[in-house]
Parts: sequence; structure tokens; C-alpha cells
Amino acid sequence: MSTTSALRGMRIISIPLTKPTGSGFGHHHSPATALKPTRLTYYQFQTPPKKAKERVSTDDAHEKGVDKAVDASGKGKGRSWWPEHGIGPWMTKKAADTWAGFGKAKGGWKLKLYETGEKMVDRMDFEELALKGLDPSLGPSITHLKRVKEIEDKRDVPAIPLIFPASQISPSQALKELSAYAQYRIPKHKRGFIMWLAISPITAPFMIIPVIPNIPFFFCIWRSWSHYKAYKSSLYLKSLVDHDVLVPEASESLDAIYAKYSPASPESIAAPESSESPSASSESSPLLNSKGHVTLLTRDAVEPIMSAFEVDPDSTASADLHRAIEQARVRVKDGLVDA
Repeated sequence: MSTTSALRGMRIISIPLTKPTGSGFGHHHSPATALKPTRLTYYQFQTPPKKAKERVSTDDAHEKGVDKAVDASGKGKGRSWWPEHGIGPWMTKKAADTWAGFGKAKGGWKLKLYETGEKMVDRMDFEELALKGLDPSLGPSITHLKRVKEIEDKRDVPAIPLIFPASQISPSQALKELSAYAQYRIPKHKRGFIMWLAISPITAPFMIIPVIPNIPFFFCIWRSWSHYKAYKSSLYLKSLVDHDVLVPEASESLDAIYAKYSPASPESIAAPESSESPSASSESSPLLNSKGHVTLLTRDAVEPIMSAFEVDPDSTASADLHRAIEQARVRVKDGLVDA
């Protein structure tokens, strides 16, 4: 896939989940705080689908273990044990299918493990889950972007739309939030990747337990892999921002969804002190913490958003956005959102 077609087929949808309010917002921050996003935002990354690889040459086929067959028309036809899209995606799909099979088990340790695992996923940062959904291999090549920047000629490089709700955030702020988001997540996921990888050897003694697999080991490896994917995606996002290929694009569809599915009216957001009430913790009321953050969406907005942007129904985007909205609600309620 060429860099141009990858750019044209890629877009990022910014879905703000909270909004800072009050006198503290807009004041200067320390250098450390300035690198952090000022609000919680869920990003939906849409990349072009992977195309089937082109038929390999006879020499390449021999090196990759491909047996050449000749069909009736006399053309070469490759048969290979090598996965069409590479070993990484194949292993990921295999693990996902195996995990889904655990969820269909009728009782036993497999079902219990699945239910426990899903609860753990619900507690993972929604930002990490979203970043895992970004496959840098499907986007524009960083090497090409660097070359374009060096020659300072961007006429042949289409822009990647950064779709955002203009009713909630300005174009410049949307870019700044994405940049801060990427910079903040890079060291966080790098630490997570190294930490879980370092812990994994400690679980080796569990291998002596018969019948049941070494669950602690696989959990550590899974968490390390998850952080690694989020780390690489964060680096990739930062490179897109640094190379100025992202262009903010306001969405009227998103504005309509925010107007319909906001837990608070515009008047309530503008005057947070009047919105505090005994029922403020309910999803239909604005949730405010002591630092002046307000939630912007209810979970009822998930399906309209998925429909508006034609998100693949087989993807995890719907479940991830549900988790994101719920986590945002809990963080705001507990005062865990920093401005």
C-alpha cells in the first residue's frame, strides 16, 4: 500500500469525554503538567483495510516456504503455510479466537478465567485499549514522512482528517490535545512494557502445576504486549503530529450527538455551581469533581457514533467506547482527572 493511499484512507475521530470548567482552566501550568491532556478524550483510529499481498516471485516463494502450483491457465499459484498478513496479526487473531472460545465454555476454569479476564480489561485504561486498535503498519510510512519533511515539499502528501466536535473543542485545541495525549502515553506504556516483561520470569515456578496452564506467566506477557502496542502507537501518533499531516475537520454529526446525549445542558456546563445536586452522581446529570471537570456524553451515544462513522461492527470499538465513557464518569466522580 502506497503512502498516499494510506493517508487518504486514514482518519482519526476525536471524542472528548470530559471538559475542564471553572477559573483554574486556561491558567499557566508547570512544564510537567503542560505535557498532559487537559481533558479525557477517546480516539477512534480508522485505517484502510489490509489488502491481500501480491503474488510473490519464485525466489521469494522458495525462501518463505511457498510451493508453486500451476493452474489451468498456466499461471503460478502460491500455496503457503505462512499467514497471508504476517505472523503477528495471525497470532493476535488466534489468541482472540481462543479467548472467545473460553467465554463460550459451559462452566469450568476456562469460563471463570474468561470472566475474570474481562473484568481486568474493564479496569485497563481506555486510552491503552484505544491505542492498541491503531496499527501503524496500515498508516503512512514514517520514513516517507521524514523524507517529505526534509525536502519541504508536501504537495504529494494528502492530509489525515482529525474529526472533532466543534461545539466542544476548537481546531487548534484538538491538535494540542492529541499531541499531549501521545506525549503523555509514550513513557507510561514504555514503563508498563518493561515492568511486565521483567515480572514474567518470576512466574516460572507455576509451570510445575499440572493441567492448568501457567496463567500468571501468560498474563504478564499479555500485559507487556499490550503496553508495547500502545507504546508503538503513541510514538506513531506523535510522528503524525510532528510532521503536520493532521488537519482538524469539524463534524456536524458529532455536534448533534453531543447535543442529544449530553448528561448536562449547555447552561449547566456554563454554570457548574448551579448543577450541583444530590442527583449529580447519576448518568443523566452533569458529573463534576472538585477540580471542575464535567462529563460530556452518556453511554447512549455509543451506537449513534458507531453508526455515524460506519465503524466495523466486528471491531471492539463499541465496547471500548462504552468502557471509556464509564471510566470517564468514575474518574470525574472520584476527582482523578487533572486539569
